[in-house]
Amino acid sequence: MGKSIRYSEAFKRQVVDELGRGRHRSIEAAKRAYGIRGAITVLQWVRKYGSDDLLPKRVRVETLKERDELKEARKRIRELEAAVANAHMDYCLEKGYLQAACDRLGEEMDVFKKKCAMTLSDTRRTVKGR
Repeated sequence: MGKSIRYSEAFKRQVVDELGRGRHRSIEAAKRAYGIRGAITVLQWVRKYGSDDLLPKRVRVETLKERDELKEARKRIRELEAAVANAHMDYCLEKGYLQAACDRLGEEMDVFKKKCAMTLSDTRRTVKGR
């Protein structure tokens, strides 16, 4: 395992300042100029002492079709989230109505559910028997 090299705060700030003033074209260039071996050492210094404009940028290139698909997907997600919210609201209301009905009947909700439960085969028989 190699030795761990510690850099002074002044040195770190100097490297970041030089990057900001344009002395080095990139973080990689600054690493090479000073012989800094850590893969993300200078990047961490820039995050700590520098500004966001010194950080590497990611550029996403997409076609109009991809952009439209993304827009449609986001729209669909909003619609599905609304549908889930509505279904949850319906569930909560139904549970409340069932609880109120059981309270009026003087029965526990679980007992009432077991008494009134229909099996899948029961529902198939009623559909076929129509």
